[in-house]
Amino acid sequence: MRKKRVLLLSEGFGAGHTQAAYALSSSLRKLSPQVQTKVLELGNFLNPKLAPLVVSAYRKTVTTQPRLMGYVYRHQKSFNRLTTLALHRLFYTHTQNIVKQLRPDIIVCTHFIPSAVVSRLKRLDPAFKAPLVTVITDYDAHATWISPEVDRYLVSTPEVKAKLRRRNVSSAKIQVTGMPVHPNFWEHPGRAEILEQFGLQDLPTVMVMGGGWGMMNDEVVNEALASWREKVQIVFCLGTNDKLLSEMNEDHRYIHPNVSLIGFTREIDKLMEVSDLLVTKPGGMTCSEGLAKGIPMLFHHPLPGQEEENCRYFTAAGLGEPISSLDVVDKWMERLLYNYEDVQAKRKSHLEEIARFHPLQSAQSIIDMLE
Repeated sequence: MRKKRVLLLSEGFGAGHTQAAYALSSSLRKLSPQVQTKVLELGNFLNPKLAPLVVSAYRKTVTTQPRLMGYVYRHQKSFNRLTTLALHRLFYTHTQNIVKQLRPDIIVCTHFIPSAVVSRLKRLDPAFKAPLVTVITDYDAHATWISPEVDRYLVSTPEVKAKLRRRNVSSAKIQVTGMPVHPNFWEHPGRAEILEQFGLQDLPTVMVMGGGWGMMNDEVVNEALASWREKVQIVFCLGTNDKLLSEMNEDHRYIHPNVSLIGFTREIDKLMEVSDLLVTKPGGMTCSEGLAKGIPMLFHHPLPGQEEENCRYFTAAGLGEPISSLDVVDKWMERLLYNYEDVQAKRKSHLEEIARFHPLQSAQSIIDMLE
């Protein structure tokens, strides 16, 4: 019997969308040996020379002109028309060829760009039969995610479902599954082994993340954290930001036995397991991974748009707090030093509360559609 084929499409605008695709791929194969998966970053696959330039320009805009990103986010309707037309010109024929070649039984999109492209393909090609699943990888639902051709939306919370309903998406098309976090984040390996693997001390530990792009480069906040290095262990995860990693490796403030500087790693789940506090940009996937680990979070300078919405959601749920001033940093350092048992007890409570977000729920929904 031929295995069921699942094509997962993402884009490289930030690491979270593709992380979600790979998390789903892993979960699908874990649930069923009869499922075959393929993950593609659509733009990078179709235009390997152009796509990195586009992503680089986007990254530069995000870091230097966040207000522009906020403007685009707030004016999605007109932006969506222009984007859809441009994507049709760039990707339509090539995507059509990919679908014909791979013959997927279902297509899953973890970014709104491939979702828009496949939606247009379904609309214009009567022979197109594969169902389209769109996974919204933030705690908000903006207009660019929505298309009549989407057969099912997988969303993180009832609040996101309500936002889709207000945009006239049928309730029958929406399923609340939680975010598709990799199954590794729901496991709890031994602390001692992880500390030994990464050469860490058995101390209260703060993990600092800036996403896959390593955008957590605020010198003021980083220095404030490092000032506690005599009593608290600080682990800086800098992703692919090799320049910042090199600079910090030569900076005396971060040269200390209790300060670890780590570049790109696929073992974030282990580092979160032994950390007591996560300082991060509030990207949807990073926050969801922190949620799966029950770790309290401090949010650093949310970008206008999705990150602001993510920050609001997790703050309102009592799972995180924005760094409104350095007093917030000091307050949490003191908690780790003088109320460590209370911090651990609250983390345990968080883990019990999030049991409803089963790690395989999104994948199970896709398998149910295949069957």
